[in-house]
Amino acid sequence: MHELDDRKLKILQTIIKNYLETGEPVGSRTIAKQTDLNLSSATIRNEMSDLEDMGYILQPHTSAGRIPTDKGYRLYVDILLLDKNKELDNMRNILIEKADRLESLLQQVAKLLAMNTNYTTMVTTPQYKKTVKFIQLTEIEDGQLLAVIVFEKNIVKNKIINVASPLNKETILKLNIVLNTFLQGLDLSSINLPIISKMKEQAGEYKDIVNFILDAIVQAVNEEDDFKIFTSGATNILRYPELSDIEKASELLYTLEEKKLLSDLIHDKMDDEETRGIQVYIGNETPIEAMKDCSVVTATYEIEEGVYGKVGIIGPKRMDYERVVGTLQNLMVQLDDIFKKKT
Repeated sequence: MHELDDRKLKILQTIIKNYLETGEPVGSRTIAKQTDLNLSSATIRNEMSDLEDMGYILQPHTSAGRIPTDKGYRLYVDILLLDKNKELDNMRNILIEKADRLESLLQQVAKLLAMNTNYTTMVTTPQYKKTVKFIQLTEIEDGQLLAVIVFEKNIVKNKIINVASPLNKETILKLNIVLNTFLQGLDLSSINLPIISKMKEQAGEYKDIVNFILDAIVQAVNEEDDFKIFTSGATNILRYPELSDIEKASELLYTLEEKKLLSDLIHDKMDDEETRGIQVYIGNETPIEAMKDCSVVTATYEIEEGVYGKVGIIGPKRMDYERVVGTLQNLMVQLDDIFKKKT
């Protein structure tokens, strides 16, 4: 899993835990006092030098202690995620009281998380995985078709398609058969090149219409409709010196206020079934420029099959990962239980 032996790993974890608590570089004496390794300060300094060479820690100033790098945080978080299941006290009863209305529930979740963690939080309304249920092409006038695309959950999208010349009823029927034969039951991620090639082969001289339909599906999937992001505790970032610089804080607060900028983070890995658990973005791993000095921890909740939303916590890179991950994991269990009881 990693390149460190137990001794180096324990030293790294001690450095990170101390830095999370104090925000100050950690020296060899602190490590000697707080571990049971029974090592001299000189030996610990040698191990720290190795960790620095490996890229897990760095020395910000000459004669200062060490602080974690993004790589160090990443290893710490990956190990933490292997076995984490902490409870968020009293969350369950409060959530159940708010479960009568989904938006009210999600807004309350954002507020409670901000209060309990002292970080900034965000919660999204759920999104539906758009699977094609049916496609209907109809000629509305010469050289113009209406494409009606029906997705699961009865989401309907209409698209006007201009064609070079009028199509007869037999051709339109053939295209409807081709489109529904190949696309019915698929979502965007399942429409691959072999399927597209076979569709175009079947459509013959009308293969451009296949392109128009695929463009319409992509456009419909990317439309956010009633998608909302609730945030809370935005000013909590000012608690942390490394984020309170006026320019950086202004950019981060603007990003949280102008919620469209959060879309890249919200949609990242949403459709990947293998990564729907806890996701941790450290520093440059975050796809949002204003959050490059932050860590963001997200979790995906599920209301029913194919209906997902995200909960996220934003803080400094020295955030209390153990508490944050435990809080989110427990919250996902509580939400899952509430949604199952409602259905």
